[in-house]
Amino acid sequence: MTGIALLTSSIVGATTTDADIAKDIQIKTLATVTTPIVAAATTTQAMTLEAYLRVYFADTPALVEIAKCESTFMHYDKKGRVVRGMVDPTDVGVMQINERYHDDQATKLGFDIRTVEGNLAYAKYLYGKQGSTPWNASKPCWGKKVAALSQHPLAIANK
Repeated sequence: MTGIALLTSSIVGATTTDADIAKDIQIKTLATVTTPIVAAATTTQAMTLEAYLRVYFADTPALVEIAKCESTFMHYDKKGRVVRGMVDPTDVGVMQINERYHDDQATKLGFDIRTVEGNLAYAKYLYGKQGSTPWNASKPCWGKKVAALSQHPLAIANK
């Protein structure tokens, strides 16, 4: 029913709210990520978080590079705790989403940034709203790679 409502509102040109965008991210995530994960679960090797990110962010590969620099593809430490920033401990998870600035909005949208799923979904939402700006502190690490990605022939063809 939600998919139909979103489709209808996009056809008639209704204003899209943050909640609509968040729901759309959740729906697209289920459609694009569930099948590869089910396939990976049936193999002898578990999908790594890096591999999961590459599937999840296939349409936004800059976020894969950002995750690599922000957390080295880690969401949990060796003791099973959510990874926190070394410089700012309010940065959490694989995408190092800052709780101070984003926790309230993420919660309103139905995302728990302390879970892998919520962290990734909110990162995708945030990237759609602000681009890579929230991760500019780590840009010296990912900036050149992301710039090269945007010059790739497939990226140019999809513009």
